[in-house]
Amino acid sequence: MKKIDVAFLLTGSIMTIIFLVIVNLLTSKEHVWFIYPTAFMLIFPFGLYCFKMKKQTFFSVISSAIIFFLLVIENIRSTPEHPWVLYTIIPLVYWPMLMILRRKVKPLRIAIIGSGIFILYYCLLNLLVSPYTPWVIFPVFAILWWPLSVYHARRKSYFSFSLQGATLLCAFFIMVNVFYSPSTIWAIYPIFTILWWPLSMYYFVYKRNIKS
Repeated sequence: MKKIDVAFLLTGSIMTIIFLVIVNLLTSKEHVWFIYPTAFMLIFPFGLYCFKMKKQTFFSVISSAIIFFLLVIENIRSTPEHPWVLYTIIPLVYWPMLMILRRKVKPLRIAIIGSGIFILYYCLLNLLVSPYTPWVIFPVFAILWWPLSVYHARRKSYFSFSLQGATLLCAFFIMVNVFYSPSTIWAIYPIFTILWWPLSMYYFVYKRNIKS
């Protein structure tokens, strides 16, 4: 049954690819667009095969390579003056790395090392590609939630998580306000709302645990 499923999907994918190639050549030879759906038509049966054979790591490596190849082609074709494909390298590389390390390294250690690599890479990319716009604060803010959440989830320290999470949110809004719209002090509005998070956690969780 496993062989029939994969064979059926692979046959259907090949037939669809042939159809797309013919349509591309007949209607718009100046733009080779069939390679994009072709890649995903091949990933689908390949992914089914890998998951049934429990080869998820192999699937992540091949899929990341295919996606990166497509992004490189699109970057060269559409906007060769701006190498935006560089922004995708770390996420695409780290997916197979996580699959390889997930059984050998503890989740918190992976989160700390991974977030450190992400932050360092995007800081360097910000300095080299667009040093006049500090856009790195957005991915840094997003990636810091990874180790923070893993650490407090393992310790079940939800009140401390609310304090540190609120601090991170406030720092993020302050930096966005300072760098992108310094003439208007708008960060106080989301900060006021954010402060209710640790306040509610203190009265409804932390304080009750102390009394009990």
